[in-house]
Amino acid sequence: MPKYIHQLPNWPKFQWDQKALASPLAALRHRQGRFVGRMEALGFPLRNEAMLQTLTEDVVKSSEIEGEILDREQVRSSIARRLGIEIGALTPADRGVEGIVEMMLDATQKNDEPLTEERLFSWHGALFPTGRSRMHKITVGAWRNDSSGPMQVVSGAIGKERVHYEAPPAARLPGEMKAFLDWFETKDDIDPVLRAAIAHLWFVTIHPFEDGNGRIARAIADMALARSDHSPQRFYSMSAQIRQERSAYYDMLEATQNGDLGITPWLDWFLACLDRALDGAENTLADVFRKAEFWKRHASAAFNDRQRDMLNRLLDGFEGKLTTSKYAVIEKTSADTALRDITDLLERGILTKDEGGGRSTSYSLAEK
Repeated sequence: MPKYIHQLPNWPKFQWDQKALASPLAALRHRQGRFVGRMEALGFPLRNEAMLQTLTEDVVKSSEIEGEILDREQVRSSIARRLGIEIGALTPADRGVEGIVEMMLDATQKNDEPLTEERLFSWHGALFPTGRSRMHKITVGAWRNDSSGPMQVVSGAIGKERVHYEAPPAARLPGEMKAFLDWFETKDDIDPVLRAAIAHLWFVTIHPFEDGNGRIARAIADMALARSDHSPQRFYSMSAQIRQERSAYYDMLEATQNGDLGITPWLDWFLACLDRALDGAENTLADVFRKAEFWKRHASAAFNDRQRDMLNRLLDGFEGKLTTSKYAVIEKTSADTALRDITDLLERGILTKDEGGGRSTSYSLAEK
């Protein structure tokens, strides 16, 4: 008796209840469109800031799901350099970080290009530039060969392992992946968000590589979501939300892979998770929205370059207290000029004096 869905006679003819999904899908698509429209209405610098923040979170959290902790500043610097976003001093990134960033940007920035076997091999090679997964040598840039036994997802101590899932044998991979890639590029009436969910499940069920299948599955889903947004710019992170719900994510995958080809519960979970990812994006990008609202409120006001720079620093969360002497040092100007700039902002009600006085006088953004 078949144990996994890839062993069923009708595999991979997935089925789902379109009526049951219609309402949550319509609500999600409406919200998704409004959110992306709101982001695209931001000025270019703020849009870049939001995208950099989102992509950094996406790369870091997708690796965390697999238990790999990346240096956030390395990831951020690698993304900024590749997208030409100015962030000041860049942190050098190691080869592993560069590879993951390269894969994620290729999936989203070039989402309109076909997903092919060669492209997947390139992604896999980027993920494992040394040909090793931690301490183990693996086959890179090619399908797994099962030379060390069947591909299994297991947990537990040695001798007490629990097999959660066993993937199709390696001999089936060329045919399985051809069917998947042909379907992924087929133009049909499946909603692009549902296509992202199906692609994620289908790819991770085939499990074609020795390692990195989860990260590549999420990159493929991000690629499909970018197509659904009709934009290479990413402002919400499915991976960040999956990281928060990692146990539920694995439980749902296991239940689906051990069930039949009716995948409505998986699709329903994916839609709900994506909706929560939009909630997460609202929170993550709260400072960007706050900054956008500030500059919108003061759109007609005239600021010199020093004032504009300092206001942006305050909006970004200035460390410590702003004093006249700090202003002078940061903006490379005299104490008298710094005081004139600050006094002007005080008189306009943009800055306010903190409690205290004399040499300890400090300033904060006025609350609106």
